[in-house]
Amino acid sequence: MISLLWLVFLVHLAIYLVNTIGASTIDNLLWILYLKLPTSVSKDAREHYRLKREVVQLKREMNATSSQDEFAKWAKLRRRHDKALEEYEAKNKALLAKKTSFDWTVKTARWLSTNGFKLFLQFYYAKTPMFELPPGWMPYSVEWMLSFPRAPLGTVSIQIWSSACATVITLTGEGVASLVAKGQARKAQPISAGNNRPEKSEAASKKEL
Repeated sequence: MISLLWLVFLVHLAIYLVNTIGASTIDNLLWILYLKLPTSVSKDAREHYRLKREVVQLKREMNATSSQDEFAKWAKLRRRHDKALEEYEAKNKALLAKKTSFDWTVKTARWLSTNGFKLFLQFYYAKTPMFELPPGWMPYSVEWMLSFPRAPLGTVSIQIWSSACATVITLTGEGVASLVAKGQARKAQPISAGNNRPEKSEAASKKEL
């Protein structure tokens, strides 16, 4: 069974990943995956896509048909287009309502599994020490702060450990992002330098001439 120390750390890691990637991006990805499941919603989505293609196709045929020279054909296409467009708008409205409900469910589940779970752990294990400090290792004032608010004196409370995890994860993430950015910048420098060399040689050759 996973220890409480690692559980708190993983919860904060999940919160950081959600904030970094973006909640809307995760919601859209989950919606796409949900539509691939054999459900009634996925069936409606496929029908929605089919109607959209049909509306676009009929619109193109209408534009390619003269309303004066081929009025009968154009009128038939217009009736089919209007009917398909009406069905598409009705299906689109129903699908948007289902997506709104899906997004609300996902947001609720995400909050309960991250921030909500974090608050529950901090409340439920408020008196549980994360680990003990060596006796006399720190002054009384520091020990009191580390055990704040309800952990035994001489220990580290879950609130302090939670804050430490959040800080370390954030700093680590920023450091990794900085290293990646520097690595990309170094890869781009030789390319630009190589592009400048032919220009210098051309300028030198012109001077020689």
